Amino acid sequence: MGPPTQKMTGKTPAKIIISASRRTDIPAFYMDWFMQGIGDGYFEVTNPFNRHVSTVMATPEHVHTIVFWSKDFRPFLDGGYGEALRQMGYHLFFNFTVNSESPWLEPHIPLLTDRLETLKRLAGRFGPDSISWRFDPICFFRPPGGSDTDNLTDFQDIAKVMGDSGITRCITSFMDHYPKIKKRLAALPGFVFHDPPLKEKVQVLEWLAQILKPHHIRLYTCCEKEVMAALPTDSAIQPSQCIPGRLLVDLFGGDLSLRKDSGQRVKQGCGCTVSSDIGSYHRQPCRHNCLFCYANPSSTVSKPQKSSQAPCESAM
Repeated sequence: MGPPTQKMTGKTPAKIIISASRRTDIPAFYMDWFMQGIGDGYFEVTNPFNRHVSTVMATPEHVHTIVFWSKDFRPFLDGGYGEALRQMGYHLFFNFTVNSESPWLEPHIPLLTDRLETLKRLAGRFGPDSISWRFDPICFFRPPGGSDTDNLTDFQDIAKVMGDSGITRCITSFMDHYPKIKKRLAALPGFVFHDPPLKEKVQVLEWLAQILKPHHIRLYTCCEKEVMAALPTDSAIQPSQCIPGRLLVDLFGGDLSLRKDSGQRVKQGCGCTVSSDIGSYHRQPCRHNCLFCYANPSSTVSKPQKSSQAPCESAM
């Protein structure tokens, strides 16, 4: 069955943003599937809440920008997918999550040195203006038999590489304590996540902003309305748009709806421009197996190994 035909109205519809994807890591694991959808000219997407199936048109005539989200862009770069998409006429934007090295929290992602090298490659190939660095989420925890700690250990080192590569945006948030996470922790006795008080969160953000300042990187927060309200009135920290419609128009031109995405957490401070997410929690489960993951319903707990060799798929 081919894509649905559109009625001729005499008016060219506004182009859309494809989000690929908040629900899974398509660049790391599912680029062959993604390119198949691009070849077909559309994606069939099942709403994860009401199971309604909709069609997302995916031709260059319908799509303004594809926003990729990933913790590992190596397969994307090695496969030459970005160049192929640009030759077809697509604009590309990248949300690259690079957190501190933590085998407890992110057991199956590449080593930090490898991720930073990937960042340099991505910026060199597609330009730093097309990349947002996500340090997300900030976690406070106590591992079994250990003491209270956090995952901010490598932030300063990451910030330097980001600044040297021309990245100007860092987006962060504090971990949300979803039921899926609590269920996952039941299989890891002795591991505890902490939710610090509001005052401490404000102090953390101000500290991060000071680290970023000499590298000419601005700090943004994702869905942290309460924390933002508690910041000093002269703070340079701003709420983020992880799907940044205005920026995409500034970068690539063209016509694009700039209305907020009502399907996201607007009440919590989400400022994302409306987009069409084509990923699936169930059909394309993420294999990074992060302990704090809200998306993957089937991820299992794994204790950190003495060796931190992280890539978990041959395609990576």
